[in-house]
Amino acid sequence: MNAHAFPVPLPERGSECRNLIGRCLFLALSVLLFFSLCMDQAVAAGVLLPAEQREEDESRETISRFSFLAVGDALIHKGVYEAARTGKKQFDFRPMFRLVKERVQAHDIAFYNQETILGGVALGLSTYPCFNSPQEVGDGMLDAGFNLVSLANNHTLDRGEKAILASHEYWAGQDGVLTAGSYASQEDRETPRLVEVNGITCAFLAYTTLTNGLRAPKGKEYYLSVYDKEAVEEDVKRAREEKADVVIVSMHWGSEYVFTPGAQQKEIAGHLASLGVNLVVGHHPHVVQPVRMVKDTLVIYSLGNFISAQKELFKLIGLMVSLDVVKKERGKEKTISFENVTGTLLYNPRRSPLGRYVVVPFDLMKPDILKDFDKVHNKYAAYVKVDETISIRPPARMPPKPPAKRRK
Repeated sequence: MNAHAFPVPLPERGSECRNLIGRCLFLALSVLLFFSLCMDQAVAAGVLLPAEQREEDESRETISRFSFLAVGDALIHKGVYEAARTGKKQFDFRPMFRLVKERVQAHDIAFYNQETILGGVALGLSTYPCFNSPQEVGDGMLDAGFNLVSLANNHTLDRGEKAILASHEYWAGQDGVLTAGSYASQEDRETPRLVEVNGITCAFLAYTTLTNGLRAPKGKEYYLSVYDKEAVEEDVKRAREEKADVVIVSMHWGSEYVFTPGAQQKEIAGHLASLGVNLVVGHHPHVVQPVRMVKDTLVIYSLGNFISAQKELFKLIGLMVSLDVVKKERGKEKTISFENVTGTLLYNPRRSPLGRYVVVPFDLMKPDILKDFDKVHNKYAAYVKVDETISIRPPARMPPKPPAKRRK
C-alpha cells in the first residue's frame, strides 16, 4: 500500500501563510522599535546626532566666567609688624585689611605678592634690607580673602634657606590657597599650579627678574623662580598640556619708583603675550603703573604697595584691579577675554583716625585721612589709565567747604 492510499489531511494553505506573515511583521516592528529606542538614547547622550542638530550644537556658544582681583606688595617693615603686635610673639594684622575684606572675598580668585618672607618669629624678625616677617601676615591676608600668592621677588632669599623652608611649611599648611615662585624641589618646580573655577582651568606661574645679588644654594635654584625665556616657555607649555584654559603670570620686574614701564618690562610683556599668556600681574616698582592690553594679553604693569611702612605719599598709593575672566566656546574654538576691568586706588597711611596702617580705598576716603584726596586721586589715576583698557573707580565726594565768615 502506498502513501497515497490513505491521504493525511493537511491544514489550509491560506491560514498558514497568514500566521507566518503575522510573525514576520511582529518581528520587524520589534526590531524597528528597538533601533528607535537605541537612536533616542544615542541622541540624548550626544553619541549620535542628526546632522542638523550637530550643526546647531557646533554653532551654539557657551560662556563661562570667574571674577579676579589683584593687589600689590605686602612689604612688612618693622613699623607694620610692631603695629600689629598683640603680645611677645603674637600679631594680628586683620584690622589693617578690614576696609577691603568684603571686596576681596567677593571674588573667586584674589592675588597679592608676599614681598617679605614669612619665616616667622622663631628665626628672629627683621626689616629692611633683609626682611623676615611674622607668619600671622599670611593669616591676615588669607582671612581677608586672598587665595593666590606670589612668592617670587627680590627679597625671597633675604634670610636664607631656613626662612624659605619655614615659609614653605607655613604655606603647605594652608587650605584653599595657591602659591608659586618658590618651590620645595625641582619636581615641585615643574608641577603646574592649577585651579578650576566655574569650569575654567587656570594655571599660575610666578617669576622675578631681581634677587638683590643673592643666590639660592647650589642645586636648589628652585627656591626662587628667576625669569628666563626658555624656562618660561617650558612652563607655559606644561600648563597648556594640562589643559589650562587661562595662564596667569606674576612678574616682579621694573625699576623702583618709576610710574611708566621700562624697556625690560615691555620686552617681557611682549614675550609672554607671544606665548599666549592671558594675564600678567606686575609688581616691584612700589608705585602704580598702567594697565594695558599687549596683543590679547592683559598686562598690569605695577600694582604698587598694598601695605608697607614707606613714608613718601607716592609710595603709599596702591592699586586694586578687579575684572571678569570670560571663556567663550563654539565647537572646537575657544577664546579668553576680560570684562569689567576696574581699578580702585588705595591709600596706606602710617596713622589715621581708622588706626595704624589701615588700607583705605579712595571711594571711602575722608579729608581727615588724606587732605585734598580728590586731587591726589586724579594724579595717580592718570598713571594707571592711559587708554580704555581699564576704568577707574571715582573717589568719595569731598565734603562741601564751610561758607566763609562774613566780616562785620
